[in-house]
Amino acid sequence: MIRTTRRRVAALAAAAALTPLAATAPATAAVPRPATAALRAAAAAQIPCPKPVVPPPPGRPPRPVPPPDDPVRRAVGGAALATDGLIIPAGAPRPPAITATTWLVADLDTGQVLGGCGPHVYQTPASVQKTLLAAAVMGKLDPRQQARIVRSDLDIEPYSSAVGLLVGGRYPISTLWLGLLLNSGNDAANALARLAGGGGPDGPAKTVAEMNALARRLGAFQTHAVTPSGLDGKGQFTSAYDLALIARVCFASADFRRYSLTRTAQMPAQPALKAAGFQIQNENRLIFEYPGALGGKTGFTKIARHSYLGAAERNGRRLVVTLLGAEARPLRSWQQGAALLDWGFSLPRNAEVGRLVEPRDVAAAAAGGDAKPSASAPAAPSRPRAARPAAVPSRLLSVGAAATVAVVLAGMPLLLLLTQRRRRRPVRRPR
Repeated sequence: MIRTTRRRVAALAAAAALTPLAATAPATAAVPRPATAALRAAAAAQIPCPKPVVPPPPGRPPRPVPPPDDPVRRAVGGAALATDGLIIPAGAPRPPAITATTWLVADLDTGQVLGGCGPHVYQTPASVQKTLLAAAVMGKLDPRQQARIVRSDLDIEPYSSAVGLLVGGRYPISTLWLGLLLNSGNDAANALARLAGGGGPDGPAKTVAEMNALARRLGAFQTHAVTPSGLDGKGQFTSAYDLALIARVCFASADFRRYSLTRTAQMPAQPALKAAGFQIQNENRLIFEYPGALGGKTGFTKIARHSYLGAAERNGRRLVVTLLGAEARPLRSWQQGAALLDWGFSLPRNAEVGRLVEPRDVAAAAAGGDAKPSASAPAAPSRPRAARPAAVPSRLLSVGAAATVAVVLAGMPLLLLLTQRRRRRPVRRPR
């Protein structure tokens, strides 16, 4: 048995020199110097992302200092993704020039990463972090339950987005989710986090801890939440790749899909408070303007700038786009997302530069053996998977292969496990 395993490891190491692998490892994985050298070489050879010339906004706060880069985590999903620059399939048309600092386009069902710009670069999330809140606790809360709003729910940054909840008011949980996803209500985020955390004053902190635990189970190792709403907090980061992992969980939920596609909703009157009801509208213009739109989430803070997550379906193919650090000129964030979706749909179905890792593989890798996936880690839905070709720009292939070999040597047992635990059976897409 030991000899067989050694032969498989040796074969995997040899194959890694030619083929990019989807790889992940726990934070404690040691990385040898060759991995660091290879990734530095990859950074030196990176292709700049196409961007329009837009002057920076006046008075923009300084960007928070991100955590040190971990070469293993930068290679999650494939060594070709470990770049600050552009990564697209060989022969693919040039993607549109957008102001987003980082972005990624992926297939929601197969997990193929079609392309990206700095997919693992740390960024601040703004309100797209609300999708992580939804992924973590939407299934825990009864949408028909009536929730009473307390004063701490309204403890949000002055002039930040709010849906207009009233202290002492009573709202169905479903209405709070609509306020969160349509109107980006930070007050709704606080209320939902408190309720999901048990309803007490420590509820939001418990929910944020649950959000971070889910991110780790998904393999979103560059995501760390500090606030449930995405309002800026010290040490709060995410990446375009991580947001795509979170999006797969969200779009697996029928409730999320329904809320996300809702165009208008009514906030109920509060007779006891002598307050009339009012209408809210969905701020994600993609669902109004883009054929086949499935929904998504917008975000903005002065530090994070504009962020966006959106998905659409065309000819039976569902793609998701995530982008961070964008400016709203010359295109708004949803328009930048739409342009990238058009680019993604123009690619052949077998195009890919990496993979979105599966929760079951992350759980098995963390267990250090052929363990069963964690029961608490939701699996993303998928249709039958297409064949997995290696489509990597020729300019980056040799560098990416070298980085892959180094990462394989650093975490060989984990990589072997992930390779052995391929997606063996399709999961039926929820309706």
